[in-house]
Amino acid sequence: MELQINDQATTVTAEPDLPLLWVLRDLLGLTGTKFGCGMALCGACTVLVDGVALRSCVLPVAQAAGKKITTIEGVGKTPAGAALQGAWQQINVPQCGYCQAGQIMSAAALLQVKPDPSDADIDAAMSGNICRCGTYPRIRSAIKQAAHQAGQTK
Repeated sequence: MELQINDQATTVTAEPDLPLLWVLRDLLGLTGTKFGCGMALCGACTVLVDGVALRSCVLPVAQAAGKKITTIEGVGKTPAGAALQGAWQQINVPQCGYCQAGQIMSAAALLQVKPDPSDADIDAAMSGNICRCGTYPRIRSAIKQAAHQAGQTK
């Protein structure tokens, strides 16, 4: 089947019900998207599909075919994604870092629809992403900083 991943057309041979996560990681070598719980509860596997943050561990690859898929490897090509990645580094958000790709992907989806999010907007958008290290205040700060930076580059 034909997939559009990080603005590149890719053909994969996979069972239609194989989760997108395993196509990305095992078939295409895009290992930035992490396996966490396997039940769409933790957010470590979050990718953007047509701009919407979805959990790739439960998304059958057939449902992603023909849609624009963005992974952590490609999100930095957008102004908001680059601003998020920069803010994450400047604020030193990660501790263990395992959840951070999913956190950034959810934040990127938020900034697409709310370029100047409130604390409540951030909390709602990020509520499905679990950080075992508890870096939530730094995540919120990084999102606010990225929103400010992305707004200045427009």
